[in-house]
Amino acid sequence: MVSINFEEVRRAGGLELIARQLVEGFITGLHKSPYHGFSVEFAEHRLYNEGQSTRHIDWKVFARTDRLYTRQYEEETNLRCLIVLDGSSSMYYPQPEMGKMKFSVYAASALAYLLTHQRDAVGLASFSDRLDELTTVKSTPAHLDKIFKLLEQKLTLPTLQKATKITEVLHTLAEKIHKRSLVVIFSDMFEGEDQDEIFKALQHLKHNRHEVLLFHVTDHDTELAFTFEERPYEFIDLENGERIKLNPGEVKEKFVKQLSQVHNELKMKCNQLKIDFISANAKTSYFEVLQAYLIKRAKMR
Repeated sequence: MVSINFEEVRRAGGLELIARQLVEGFITGLHKSPYHGFSVEFAEHRLYNEGQSTRHIDWKVFARTDRLYTRQYEEETNLRCLIVLDGSSSMYYPQPEMGKMKFSVYAASALAYLLTHQRDAVGLASFSDRLDELTTVKSTPAHLDKIFKLLEQKLTLPTLQKATKITEVLHTLAEKIHKRSLVVIFSDMFEGEDQDEIFKALQHLKHNRHEVLLFHVTDHDTELAFTFEERPYEFIDLENGERIKLNPGEVKEKFVKQLSQVHNELKMKCNQLKIDFISANAKTSYFEVLQAYLIKRAKMR
């Protein structure tokens, strides 16, 4: 991944500039990787299929790539995507960097930018203990700008002590999305409810013929591996404010075992439901998000 100082970019040009740089960097990476077949350099083109009319072949693109592409026009929107962002307080960990939320906002921005420039339609839903925001699904530049503004609010107006109720939200969205869509979820999935209820909500989306891509966003070092210096800490529950003082070594083995069980069960259930599950590390490359989306999109054609 190209090194980007996100805070400097955000101050200079906001989320749109971050999204554009992420997508352009990703495109450059695709050309050097075995995944270059998922090309997005020509976002307004489709691969030419034998038997199609040659009238709309872009010969300039052929000269550069030795591949035949036909021009794709604006009215040919062929995918509807709803990005679902967990805005509960646990997503602002680790503080003060707001690590998981920043990762999710930047990744969602890049994904929305890529979708719009491929003439696909995109919408945004955000939630905490309720559905806080649900936009329409469109493919216009003005709508993309609205999504950027809503995402920016997640970084400028942090949600304080808001719990997660993803089960209720997913059931609501399953009923509100009336056309078959790709639903892309960014969440740490940290919810006190019975995991079976979460699985039922995901199944509801699948039952209504939606495709689902779940990015399970965590700080892998501290949340999954529980890697801390061996000294006293005060741990604070960001969703209810509860505090506890302890040495990490006292609970590490049990904590890692329980989190591993939850993580593996979630992954297994998603596989059973044919939901694409990606364990996303909030400290690693954003390109994994874009690559997973493109692979999913190719499967849906």
